[in-house]
Amino acid sequence: MTAPDAAELRRRTEDLLAAHPPAGTAPADFLKARFDAGLAWVHFPAGLGGLGAPRSLQSVVDAELAAAGAPDNDPRRIGIGLGMAAPTILAYGTDEQKRRFLRPLWVGDEVWCQLFSEPGAGSDLAALATRAVRDDTGERTGERGGEPSGGGDWIVNGQKVWTSSAHLARWAILIARTDPALPKHQGISYFICDMTDPGVEVRPLRQITGEAEFNEVFLTDVRIPDAHRLGPVGDGWKVARTTLMNERVSIGGARLPREGGMIGQVSRTWRERPELRTHELHQRLLALWVEAEVARLTGERLRQQLAVGRPGPEGSGLKLSFARLNQEISGLEVELLGDDGLLYDDWTMRRPELVDFTGREAGYRYLRSKGNSIEGGTSEVLLNIVAERVLGLPAEPRDDKDVAWKDLAR
Repeated sequence: MTAPDAAELRRRTEDLLAAHPPAGTAPADFLKARFDAGLAWVHFPAGLGGLGAPRSLQSVVDAELAAAGAPDNDPRRIGIGLGMAAPTILAYGTDEQKRRFLRPLWVGDEVWCQLFSEPGAGSDLAALATRAVRDDTGERTGERGGEPSGGGDWIVNGQKVWTSSAHLARWAILIARTDPALPKHQGISYFICDMTDPGVEVRPLRQITGEAEFNEVFLTDVRIPDAHRLGPVGDGWKVARTTLMNERVSIGGARLPREGGMIGQVSRTWRERPELRTHELHQRLLALWVEAEVARLTGERLRQQLAVGRPGPEGSGLKLSFARLNQEISGLEVELLGDDGLLYDDWTMRRPELVDFTGREAGYRYLRSKGNSIEGGTSEVLLNIVAERVLGLPAEPRDDKDVAWKDLAR
């Protein structure tokens, strides 16, 4: 089958709109029809939300649908599924896994979370201690969600932390240690965990904003069928790197219009309230505006590169820039507003469904942006990745790469 070109995609989009007029179709039904028409991810295979078209042509579909006022999914709510779980399942999942998980993920029927970081393995993720032990002789799960358990179940015990949306999630991408006798980057396997299963306990972590969008998750004798393993046993670090590289692109390289994101907020305030302006703040705003525009265009260029392959370490640089800019821009906004910038009096404990940087006050943006240099990979770790894998600088000396994980000091 020949991959469709831009004209063919426009025709297919027109057919979708004619069969499912946005004004008379429930948003959820429209999204399902869009997925089934192959217009969700046009570069995905046919039958899995795509048509095998070049990734760069997704913008053709998006523009046509936006012009027609068609509903879209909300990456703020299901971003982990869209940006991290989906590309990993596409790369390493079985045909059964792809058919089971991709459609409800894309339309937003099922929220995903990420069970990676641990209290003793945050920046050094490969040092994780959560254990998955295969149970070939005990109770079999049997049929789970229409899929056979395959070669036995895995029993998982451990603790994860900083888990966004765990309180909303139906599924989680999980990495656990399956062979402690191997070095820490080996002996890790990658699983899909049912967050509704017995033994999964989610506890809120209250943040500096007063909210609890993050969680800690305790796993006690959680039984995961082998059919929910992604990639070979012991090759989980390789699978996880696919997730992490996509995560950094999805965080740092979100598609934005000019003056989108935080720079738009402070720019509007500057235009609307001339009494707040000073020469020094003007110079800082101009410099940050230029940096934000450079970052936006760099993100667009990176997405074009992704049209012909998987994300590489360059996404780490984009995520680094995203975190720094958000923190500097939100700091400038608070200074510009003066006393008004300090107003933040709602410390109510909330469990939000999404992170909304633009619909809140400046004080919220200032506080929430502090986490941008931690989540999705700390800035310190990303600097190492850029230095070693992008610039080709010598790696830092390490004495733990060839030592069995069980023999490492922890």
